[in-house]
Amino acid sequence: MAGRLDDGDDLSENHEINVTPFIDVMLVLLIIFMVAAPLSTVDVPVDLPVASAKPQPRPNKPIYLTVKADLSLALGNDAIPGGRLASTLDGVTSSDRTQRIFLRADKTVPYGELMRVMNLLRAAGYLKVALVGLEDAPTPPPPKGPTP
Repeated sequence: MAGRLDDGDDLSENHEINVTPFIDVMLVLLIIFMVAAPLSTVDVPVDLPVASAKPQPRPNKPIYLTVKADLSLALGNDAIPGGRLASTLDGVTSSDRTQRIFLRADKTVPYGELMRVMNLLRAAGYLKVALVGLEDAPTPPPPKGPTP
C-alpha cells in the first residue's frame, strides 16, 4: 500500500492513487480468462474440405433425386418404388456411375433418413452426389428517410 512519508498534517488530503488493488484484480481476471479460454473452444478433430465460392457449371440434363416430407423418393418428377433406386438410376444414366446425382430433401426430413439415401446411392455405385439448397438472397437495406 502507498503511504506518505512526510510529517505533515494528518487531515490533509492524499491525492495519490493506490493501484495495487487494481493490479491484483487484473491479474485474477487474466488467470480466469487463461483458464476459461481453452475450455470454450471445440476440440473435435475434423478434416474440413476447402470450399470455393465459384458455382459449378450445371449439366445439360441434371438428375434430381428428391426425398419428400413423407420420406418417399422421386427421381425427377417420377416416384421410385421402395428398393428400386439402383435399377432406376441405372436406367436413367445408362449405367454411367460417373454422373453427378443432385440430392434434394424437404426441411422436415431427418438427417438419418438423408444419410440412408446417401448410403443407398453409394451402394449403387453413384459416388458423385451434390446436395441442393436454396441460395440465400441478400436482404435489401431499409429505405432511408422518414417513414410515414
